[in-house]
Amino acid sequence: MTSGRTGGQYSDQNWLRSFMFTLYGTSVLVVSYFPLFYTYLGFSSPQIGLLYSIGPLISILSNLFWSAVSDRLGTVKKIMAILLAGQLLTALMLARATDFGAVMLILSLFYFFYYPLFPLADTMAIKIAQRHGRNFITIRVFGSLGYSFFALTIGYVLRALGSSSSIAVCIVIVVIALVITFGLKDVKRTEEGRAAATDPAGVPLREAGLKQILLQKEVLWFFSSVFVLAIGYRMNEAFLTLSLKAMNAGDEIIGWSLLASALSEIPIFFILSKYGDKFKELPLLAFASLMFAARFLFMSLAREPGTVIAIQAMHSISFGIYYVTAVRYITRIVPDHLRATGMAIFTVVWSSAAGLLSGTFGGLIYENAGRTVFYVVAMGFSLLAFAGFLSKHLMDTGFGTGRYPRRKSN
Repeated sequence: MTSGRTGGQYSDQNWLRSFMFTLYGTSVLVVSYFPLFYTYLGFSSPQIGLLYSIGPLISILSNLFWSAVSDRLGTVKKIMAILLAGQLLTALMLARATDFGAVMLILSLFYFFYYPLFPLADTMAIKIAQRHGRNFITIRVFGSLGYSFFALTIGYVLRALGSSSSIAVCIVIVVIALVITFGLKDVKRTEEGRAAATDPAGVPLREAGLKQILLQKEVLWFFSSVFVLAIGYRMNEAFLTLSLKAMNAGDEIIGWSLLASALSEIPIFFILSKYGDKFKELPLLAFASLMFAARFLFMSLAREPGTVIAIQAMHSISFGIYYVTAVRYITRIVPDHLRATGMAIFTVVWSSAAGLLSGTFGGLIYENAGRTVFYVVAMGFSLLAFAGFLSKHLMDTGFGTGRYPRRKSN
């Protein structure tokens, strides 16, 4: 009986690992290869930047909408299946669109179904990991592995088929992910969780928590620094493939550059999940910001695709350190009953708000000032974030106080 139960636990986790592995294949396409498809259609850099910025704008609304639907219906699995079905339908429509206006409209619908999948998948991973007494990273790391695999594979596929096949490849991956959802075991909110969703006066904690969090100076300072750092990061994310294309890099080289960044973050995730508590969060965040600045400085100087691949390996000491440490810092400054709201704000600031600005703003800089100035500006935002995190640490060390409990080491 025990072995059967253990086998069921492993099956439960393995289905989700397979789903995470496949899901991040669509992320590779949307972030890195869709811009090449837009170039194939003849769109300009400002137009591509606008198309990129639509996603973060849509995600603000879609994340709130689908998370509310998931909470109301008490299911994650079914909502993810609906989202993948919506992606499939809109991708089929996108494959036939060539006009900028039509692409913009259909892509908006695609993003409506695309963005909420990732926080929902993380929610399921966290709950299943807790259910089996495992570390969340043992499931989440398969997303990084999937990203690495598809980054390299898709590059070679598109080199053979051409950038015009990007949407077709996306359709195939979405279909695979949709099939895998049938093997997932759903996670539902407990009655205890539902009771905890409201305060004693009956006000939803999502509403009360949002105000309570944003009224704290410490939290506002942190999210402001995160937002500034995210602008530079999202600029690089949106125009990395176009920069490589300008160096006459093939699609397979783009794949290798994405592979370098994805693989480099995996050991950092494991190291910090095990030893991260021994280090202060704010200095680590400042260090990560400085590494982002160095990374973008090197990108501004790079002239060969091979150099870019080497620079992408700095993803480990920039994003890898930043992401794990930022999530840990949020758990320090936000009380347990407001943590879900705090993470939601973090996602909106890091992904949605920054992506919206960096797409339009970055597109104009790239088109009018060139790639070198583009990356110098991204470096400048990283240095501002470095100053923000470091100054907050120095203030906390000297005389900082706050309503939320804070470790003395910060």
